[in-house]
This record gives sequence, C-alpha cells and structure tokens, in this order.
Amino acid sequence: MTTAARTARVLLGAFAVLTAVHLGALLAGATPVVHLTKPALMPVLAACVLAAGAPRLLAVGLLLGCGGDTLLQTGDDGLFLVGMGSFAAGHVCYLVLFARRGAFPGGLRLSGPLAAGYAAAWLGTVALLWPDLAADMRLPVAAYSLLLTAIAFGALRLGPWAALGGLFFLLSDTLLATGLAHWQQPPAAQFWVMLTYAAAQYGVADGVRRTYAAGGRSGDAGTTRAYGEVRSTPV
Repeated sequence: MTTAARTARVLLGAFAVLTAVHLGALLAGATPVVHLTKPALMPVLAACVLAAGAPRLLAVGLLLGCGGDTLLQTGDDGLFLVGMGSFAAGHVCYLVLFARRGAFPGGLRLSGPLAAGYAAAWLGTVALLWPDLAADMRLPVAAYSLLLTAIAFGALRLGPWAALGGLFFLLSDTLLATGLAHWQQPPAAQFWVMLTYAAAQYGVADGVRRTYAAGGRSGDAGTTRAYGEVRSTPV
C-alpha cells in the first residue's frame, strides 16, 4: 500500500471516529463537544479525499460545507442564510464535478423516470412546507431544496455510493426544512440530521473520487498519478 493510500485510510478512520463522537455528543446533550466536532468533520473528509487523489474542487466543496456547518450552529438568523449560501456554493462544486463526468444531460436520457420522481418529490415537499415557512425563508428553502434535488439526480450517474449520498442529502435537508416550518420533530432530530448529512457528504465524496479515478482525463480537476495507486481504497 502506498503512503497516499495509508494516509487516506487513517484520515477516513479519523472521520469515522469524529462522526461517531459528534453523534454521541448529540445524544448525550454534550453541547460543547457538539460545537467542537461539527466544524471539524468536513476538513478531515476533505483531507482524506485529497490524500486519495480526488479532484481539488471536491475538497473545496467539502470545505464550503464546513463553512455552512460553522455558521448554522451560531443560531443567528442572518448567519443562517449565509451558511445556506456556503452550503449551496459547495453543492455547485459537486454539480460541476458531476457535469464533467456526463451526469447532465446523459443522466436525463438514462434516468428519466427517476428524474421525474425527484422533481415530483421536490414540488410536493415545497408545496407542503410553503405555508408554514416564514415569508423570508420560503424562496431560500425552495431554491436550496432544488439544488439538492439536482445533486441527488446527478449522483445517480456516479455509482451507488454517490447515489446514496444524494438521497441522504435529500433526507437531511427535508428534516431541517420541517424544523424551519415548525413541524413536529422526531426524537433526537439533530442526531438524524447529522447522521444523514455525514453519510451524504461521504457518499458523494467517495462516488466522485471513484468516478474520476476510473476515468480521469489528463489534467482534469487535479487528476494525478495517485489515482491509479489508491483508487481501490474507499475514501
């Protein structure tokens, strides 16, 4: 095993442990630990995918997710929207990576029924939430949900890990949106939000890495020789 592969595995283990600690802290109500671990999750995953030879744009997307994580946990309404913007910018990075691998429009030709299903789910969810959302949150929530729906659809073309990641993004976002709409929440709602969120980021990250490792073009998005050395190593 190469040094890059070993480093990626160590960082993956660190991400798994950090995620477990964060989720445990949520269940235990250990707020200081929650606040310390949440902003650390995505930088560790970003370091992991870089060590595994993934495109740099993927790491940028993950770090923008860190920005969103940090801003959202402040509890400030103004910073909440800025945090959503940071997440959205990260998701745009993912969409660019998807597009470079033919997810659009090739995925539409091959996955038309699924695309229609995702679109219907988005429309239905927004329609149900709309009356209960604050007026200034309706358009941001609808737009952000549409972006995540595009992520979920585009991820279908990048293998099962990415497809699952896209689905988990939708689940995590829907849980958050129902909270914003003041709907009744399930027990330990934040635990489920973060569990699905961490699974989503990992799934998309590993799916992107595998796709680029298998078919990276010369000079595309930071493709390096390390791809061939670590592409069989899960991120």
